[in-house]
Amino acid sequence: MTLLASNYIRKQIVLGTLSLLSFLTSAYGQTTLSTPALEQKVDSVIQLMNLKEKIGQLVLYNGSWDVTGPPSDVGNQEKYDKLKNGEVGAMLNVTSVKETRAAQELVMKNSRLKIPLLFGYDVIHGYKTMFPIPLAESASWDMEAIQKGASHAAAEASASGINWTFAPMVDIARDARWGRIMEGAGEDPYLGARIAEARVKGFQGEDMSDPRTIASCAKHFAAYGFAEAGRDYNTVSISDSDLYNIVLPPFKAAAEAGAATFMSSFNDLNGIPATGNKKLQRDILKENWDWKGFVVSDWASTAEMIPHGYSKDLKQAAEQALNAGNDMDMEGRAFEKHLEELVSANAVNIADIDDAVKRVLRVKFLLGLFDDPYKYCDKKREKQESYSEENLVASEEMARKSVVLLKNEKNLLPIDKNIKTIAVIGPLANDKDSPLGSWRALAESNSAVSLLEGVKSKAPKNMKIIYEEGVALGEGERSFIREMKFNTTDKSGIPKAVEVAKKADLVILALGEEAFQSGEGRSQANIKLKGFQEELAHAVLDANPKTVVLLMNGRPLDITEINKKAFAVVEGWLLGSRAGNALADVLFGNYNPSGKLPVSFPRSVGQVPIYYNHKNTGRPSNDQEMVFWSHYTDEENAPLYPFGHGLSYTTFDYSNFSLSAEKMSASGSILAKVTVKNTGKYKGKEVVQLYTRDHFGSYVRPVKELKGFELIELEPGQSKEVTFTIDTKMLQFYTPNNKWEAEPGTFTAFVGGSSDTKFQKDFELTN
Repeated sequence: MTLLASNYIRKQIVLGTLSLLSFLTSAYGQTTLSTPALEQKVDSVIQLMNLKEKIGQLVLYNGSWDVTGPPSDVGNQEKYDKLKNGEVGAMLNVTSVKETRAAQELVMKNSRLKIPLLFGYDVIHGYKTMFPIPLAESASWDMEAIQKGASHAAAEASASGINWTFAPMVDIARDARWGRIMEGAGEDPYLGARIAEARVKGFQGEDMSDPRTIASCAKHFAAYGFAEAGRDYNTVSISDSDLYNIVLPPFKAAAEAGAATFMSSFNDLNGIPATGNKKLQRDILKENWDWKGFVVSDWASTAEMIPHGYSKDLKQAAEQALNAGNDMDMEGRAFEKHLEELVSANAVNIADIDDAVKRVLRVKFLLGLFDDPYKYCDKKREKQESYSEENLVASEEMARKSVVLLKNEKNLLPIDKNIKTIAVIGPLANDKDSPLGSWRALAESNSAVSLLEGVKSKAPKNMKIIYEEGVALGEGERSFIREMKFNTTDKSGIPKAVEVAKKADLVILALGEEAFQSGEGRSQANIKLKGFQEELAHAVLDANPKTVVLLMNGRPLDITEINKKAFAVVEGWLLGSRAGNALADVLFGNYNPSGKLPVSFPRSVGQVPIYYNHKNTGRPSNDQEMVFWSHYTDEENAPLYPFGHGLSYTTFDYSNFSLSAEKMSASGSILAKVTVKNTGKYKGKEVVQLYTRDHFGSYVRPVKELKGFELIELEPGQSKEVTFTIDTKMLQFYTPNNKWEAEPGTFTAFVGGSSDTKFQKDFELTN
């Protein structure tokens, strides 16, 4: 029976391969997750499967032992035996050609039907070569570059046996306290949607059967970034208006781009854990969006519905998750233990089991695993792709594009190359590990180019570079699973740093966060600089006003007091393997910064969550000069730096803003045009941004919403007319009618270089 079944499957594959591939990519290069040819193949396998084998396809194990041989402990022996029996659909954290081949062989040589495994891994911003953290990449506003970065990561990971990544994270995040803000695209649903689309296309390419691509996973579905108080795993309570208009657009874009999988989130949403949320998984994703991929739980999130207080035990958790539309259980052990008895008791419908299995099999067919289970097990390619120069160059290029120039008074930057002495100071200045960021996959610790190394390599030969740490950031070993202890006792290095600063013509002061200060489980109630960094900053700035404050961090920080003193502030994020080179290129003017903030920087933690597309409220201003309006009595309402902000070494002038008409019908469109001129002396890039405001709506509408942007490059003195088309679809929102529609009324269009632009024109949308 084993040989017969296996041969039957392979015969079906050979007969349909060419016809299948002809359907797999659309005219837009997006992967199609379901075609008649593909469904025929999936059905041919389903017909041969028994219930245990079907349930097995819905089980995802962590590779917590050496898969090249039987494990010594009882728990992993059970997993090993289930692999041999074909009762496992996928594994995660099994890396390298050697390990993935061994696990695949265990299934292919012993199981009855020989259905190949998926191998998943958190390839978030690189595999061994680290690209900038996703929040940093988002600051580039360069969709082509972001797609290219994901493509390089996919090629490198796939060369080591990985064929599925748990990325992109497309959660909208407005709260800088939330540690995982570093893993997403920031606060805006439109920018987030474009980036989600770019990253899905980068990971999956135009054809997922290409061995240099991997299946993507849009996560976390949904509203994980809205956790109360910014505390990871916390509860979420939001309206349908926020759910549909703010949270879901990036997920919808990922689905339309062909994302092969989705991952449910840890949080409950309005009282129902996401993993057991039928509205999210079955109603919205699978029915309304007609999406054909599969949903995987986050790590043990099925079992975690018990402490949530939603499931009384693991059996009920399995029932609730499967019935809600969750297709694969990641290390929850719920499906494998209870689905069979739940089917027998008619608590779970076999048709829903079959639907979940089909969704998993589709992805395996799309990856070409049935045709060649070992296609990702090429030792030669693993050696060639791993940490290659090509990947490193691409990482450095992306890093340069991600830098945001926040402030540059007195033209402190770019650094005058006639300067004789530069002091590089700060706890992150010579740090070769933090630039790798959190979620660093298989990056080698301390492998990044440090800022100090980058400055030394890019500085003119006659320039003297001196270094002083000033203060240590923390104590003890850095770890993905342990919290770092920050330095609260030793500031003895500050006087030495001050002396060095006084002797220098210019200071580069590197402050921020170590790698694992942001990321999963790294929420913070206080987003000021940790340890004695702020004290060091004030001492150095007082000693030498010609100090460039360089931030290296994974979240927006409260730098308000430092910002008051500093002439120049650079947001340098955590930029990956060659971070130091990229930062030095920007500082010395070898690269003109063009990044724009994808998230607002607060003046104080008391402002968060803070975001540009807020509602106006009924008392938005102090027109009557009384206390009774929406404000703080001890702080401004506005952020320190708004969404979309970012300077250049050149300047850009906006003029001749016009609309082609003052009225637009529901079936028509109007053109918004603006002339942008480079009025400075450097060649530079500018992100021209279009926002709209709907003045009156059946739901209260935001004061501004990003609706389009264009990245342009201009020579000194050069002008370009940038045109945006405004149509009804652009003006739609999810209304109380439970549908997307544009309501007639007054609108304002804004254009400029950030969300605080005042360049505006009104128009009317008519019936």
